[in-house]
Amino acid sequence: MRGPVRAGVVPAGVAPAGVAPAGVAPAGVAPAGVVPAVLRAEWTKARTLAGTAWLLLGVVAATAGVSVFTVESASCHDGLGCPGDPAKLSLTGVQFGQAVVAVLAVLAVGGEYSTGMIRVTLAAVPRRAAVLAAKAAVVTVLVLAAGAVAVLGCVLAGRLVLPGHGLTQAHGYELVWLGRGPVLRAAAGSVLYLGLVALLSVGIAAMVRDPAVAIGAVLGLLYLFPILAGVVTDPTWDRHLQQIAPMSAGLDIQATTGLRSLPLSPWAGLGVLAAWAAGALVAGGLVLRLHDA
Repeated sequence: MRGPVRAGVVPAGVAPAGVAPAGVAPAGVAPAGVVPAVLRAEWTKARTLAGTAWLLLGVVAATAGVSVFTVESASCHDGLGCPGDPAKLSLTGVQFGQAVVAVLAVLAVGGEYSTGMIRVTLAAVPRRAAVLAAKAAVVTVLVLAAGAVAVLGCVLAGRLVLPGHGLTQAHGYELVWLGRGPVLRAAAGSVLYLGLVALLSVGIAAMVRDPAVAIGAVLGLLYLFPILAGVVTDPTWDRHLQQIAPMSAGLDIQATTGLRSLPLSPWAGLGVLAAWAAGALVAGGLVLRLHDA
């Protein structure tokens, strides 16, 4: 028999208070193998769902298709009806493709709540922050890949179509092509914009948990500010609304002309959207952690 344990002496094989036993991660800290496993699981879910592929195709089709229609409708003959920024005009489809991105990202989170599968996911991976981070990472990578294809299609449309509609160097317009620094920044920034919209949507979906409500909240947040700015008559308030609006500020990244007249510089505008996305993810993570599925 063991003798009495003296005060202050920890028996062999027993971890001191507040210290995790050997081989066991402390509470709130993910073991090294958990994150890769969760990423693989979320990638498998996204890859095996038929809806994911169709929505990614929808991102490409909506973005590139609207841009093709827009540049086909543009004209600049005798100095009449000439657009101010051909590169931004060519990237118009991003404003519509983002709606499909929002649906894709919301369903990646909210879809599991509607089917009840989220309980299975959280039972397998109790560390909820790891689950949300993995979903956000997988969705963002998929959206960035689809966005890159879509934006390339937009740029090609501008390069091939606009010169035939009078937007030529003879009329003072530079060609829409990635070899020009401002156009490259506008195109790369548009891809990042779609990725940030995906992160914003994931965060809101984690907060709201209902897919239909989350999609409505994301689309309202993106499209409502420009509508409000359009009806505000005070120029100061109009400028402030454009500076804080996730869509208006974020799309400043597409501007290649008249940069001094923008409410924010292109990268600062994209930073506003990044702040919205970060805030939504933090709030969604807190809701996921503090409330039952």
